[in-house]
Parts: sequence; structure tokens; C-alpha cells
Amino acid sequence: MTPDEFRRQGHAAIDWIADYWASLDDLPVRAQVAPGDVRRELPTSAPETGEPFEAVLADLDRIVVPGLTHWQHPRFFAYFPANSSPAAILGDLLSSGIGAQGMIWATSPAVTEVEQVVLDWFAEALGLPDAFRSDGAGGGVIQDTASTATFTALLSALHRASEGDVRVHGLGDVPWRVYGSTQAHSSLVKAAMIAGLGEDAVRSIDIDPVTQAMDVDALRDAIVEDVEAGLRPVMVHVAAGSTSTGAMDDIAAVAEVVREWGVWLHVDAAWAGVAAVCPEHRDHLAGVEAADSFVTNPHKWLLTTFDCSTFWVRDRAALTGALSILPEYLRNAATESGEVVDYRDWHPQLGRRFRAIKLWAVMRTYGLEGLRAHIRSGVELAEHVADLVAADDRFEMVTEPALSLVVFRLASGDEQTLAAMEAVNASGVAYLSHTTVNGRAAIRLAVGSWRTTAADIDLTWRALQEAAAAQG
Repeated sequence: MTPDEFRRQGHAAIDWIADYWASLDDLPVRAQVAPGDVRRELPTSAPETGEPFEAVLADLDRIVVPGLTHWQHPRFFAYFPANSSPAAILGDLLSSGIGAQGMIWATSPAVTEVEQVVLDWFAEALGLPDAFRSDGAGGGVIQDTASTATFTALLSALHRASEGDVRVHGLGDVPWRVYGSTQAHSSLVKAAMIAGLGEDAVRSIDIDPVTQAMDVDALRDAIVEDVEAGLRPVMVHVAAGSTSTGAMDDIAAVAEVVREWGVWLHVDAAWAGVAAVCPEHRDHLAGVEAADSFVTNPHKWLLTTFDCSTFWVRDRAALTGALSILPEYLRNAATESGEVVDYRDWHPQLGRRFRAIKLWAVMRTYGLEGLRAHIRSGVELAEHVADLVAADDRFEMVTEPALSLVVFRLASGDEQTLAAMEAVNASGVAYLSHTTVNGRAAIRLAVGSWRTTAADIDLTWRALQEAAAAQG
């Protein structure tokens, strides 16, 4: 592809994206294909000779789009959002065009230093403590996902608790113990599996059945019991916005419990953390100054293209102590001077792309005012959903709305709840997901797209009402 062809095809690709966005309202939100449908449309072998880029765009329309679930659709309400925005897409394109590999400062100084500054900006915007800033003992780094951040936090916790012995000799015979509520994200168990602790090392703590938040007294009792039994508590996972219902664990109360044993406190605010750009939506982070690590994902609810998970530590010594390794081929004067950060020491992988550009672009083009307006819109639309639920006696709230997440069900029962949700999903009008709360099925509706309006909420609600009526 010549430079002129690249310009022409680049314009065509941007036009394709703009046309795709414009078409979303008319597309079914959930993919309408059966397993294998997309695969059968693709050749079994790669072409021997090159094809024009136009052929790729044509096959996007013909093969790929019909097989997509449209996460950028204004009526995508399932799971949590993974929303994007024009600024983020252009930032991601610039990162790809630059093509820098930022594994160490020396391989592209700007990749590291822009990321440090952007994460300092973001920490300040969220009201995080100064200890998380890069000019102190802590600092931030962009991970791919919160799952990786949780794994990284666990490795750091093991390093600190073992005084470096785990890094050298492995886990040995020490019976390490990790804690999280029964609502903790599945990545906590996966982190224990990958770290070699095993699933049994994770102790699930009971929750308050009303708020779904961790029972702090139960946590204290569990730690005391484990210590008396000779086990070694190493990390507590706190959910600031659980996946199931948006439950908010009490960070300050948990911090008070774990202080006696020096247990690493990791705050997982993957979805809800970004809401703290609005001062009125920071209550769920009260006590975060006591956390050893904190993660939130701009790629969920803050307009930044996947993947972009922002992770901070209060003291980076345990993090880099657990992960730093310097083979001869990476030695350089800047690293050995001790004056720079090498982000290869801040996560399991060596290579890393220039993810900070897209977050930088979002923060600069929206400004903090624009980001706050986006968050507030999501919360207001969720409140509208809650009002609609309250106005129809066939439905009932399961938990109190949590920011932009509403959890509700049909009063008639689990079968009717799930059938109504599936009818809406199958219709293509909207896409919802489910959970179970205290043993009963519930529908989750999570608002997050910058394109979602009250009209989208109302259209989805009418579809739910029709589906409920069909259940009798």
C-alpha cells in the first residue's frame, strides 16, 4: 500500500466507522447468528495474492457485521459497557500509526512519560490520594484489564508478605489465604489459580443480603480463624461496585480490619471507580487512602476504547520487587541511573503499546466537565429506569440502583423474569443480562453509552412490558 493509497483507504476506514455508528439504531443489538455461521462464510485458507483493502471493508459489511453483538449500540445494556468515543478511536489509531513499543523508558521515552502524566491527571480527577501519584512512592500504570491488575496486585502482596522469598523460592509450604466477598469478581479466583495458590486459597466472605456488600464482621472472624489455624492472610479484595448488583464494600471498615495483620488491600472499582470524576459520586471510595492498590477501567464507562485499565499502587516497591527482571539485552544507561520508570516492571508482560494516547485524547477533548456530564447522564437514565420499575406493579426492584446499574425482576418469578429478558434480547430491540440475588433471578440494566437517550430507555421498557404481558 503506497502512502497515497494509505491516505485513501484510511479515509475509507473512518467513513466505514462513521457509517456503522449511524446504522446502529437500525441493527439488532445482539448477534442474530448461530454457531458456525460466520466461520462458514470465510475461506478455509488465506489468499495467495494480496486483495484490495476495499474487499476487507466489503466483507465487514457482508460477513462480520451480521455476526456482531453491537457493544456501541445505544440500547446495549448487558454486562457493563465497553464504550468508545470518536476521540478514543482516533487516539487508538494514532497509537497504531506510531507503533512504539514502550516496554522500557529508553525504547520510547514519550510513551512512559505521557502515561505517567495522564495517570496523575486521572488520579487527581478521581480524588485519589497523593500517594498514588508518580512523583511519590507510588504511581499508576495502564493495564489491559482489571483482571490483570488484580493478578498483579496479588503478586505484589505475596512479594511484600514473604519479604521477597516467593519471587526466589516460590510459594513453598506457606498456606497463604486471599479474601473477597461472595460477590467478588471471578478474576480474584483466577488470579489465585495463575499465581499457584489454587482456588482453595480464596476464602469467600458472606455479604449483607440487602446491600450485597461484604460483611466486615464476617471478614474479621474469618481472618482470626485462619490465623489461629496457622494460615497466612495475604490480600483482601474489596469491590467498589460489584459486577452482579453494583454493591459497594466498605473500604474504610475493611482497611481497619486488615491493618492488624498487614494484609494487602486491593480495591476493585473496575466499573464504578470512574464515576468519582463527579465529586457527588465519590462516597463509595471513602477510605481508598488506606488501599495498597486501586483499579478502575476507563474502557467501561469513560469513553475510552478497550483496552484501558488504570491501576495505581501506594508504594511501588512491592510491585517492581515482584516483577522486575533485567536481562542483558535490555540494559541501558537510563534504567541503571534509577531516574526513570520502566513499565515492564509494572505488569506480567514485557511488551506494551502506547495505550495512554486514547485516554489523553479523551481527557483533553471532553475535558473534566464533559466527562462529568457523561457520568451524570448515565446515573440520571438509571434513575429513570428505576422510576419505570416502580410504576409497574408487575416488576420489582431487587437492590437499590447503584450509579448507572439497575437490578430488577418480574414479581411473578424466575422463569418469567428470564423469559421476558430473553424475549427482548431475541427481538434485537435491546440487550440485557441477568444475575442471581439471594437465590433468585434478576435482570441487570447497565447504562453507559454516550449515545443512549431517554427514548432508548423508554423503547426498551416498552419491549419489556410487552414481554411481561406475554408471560401472562
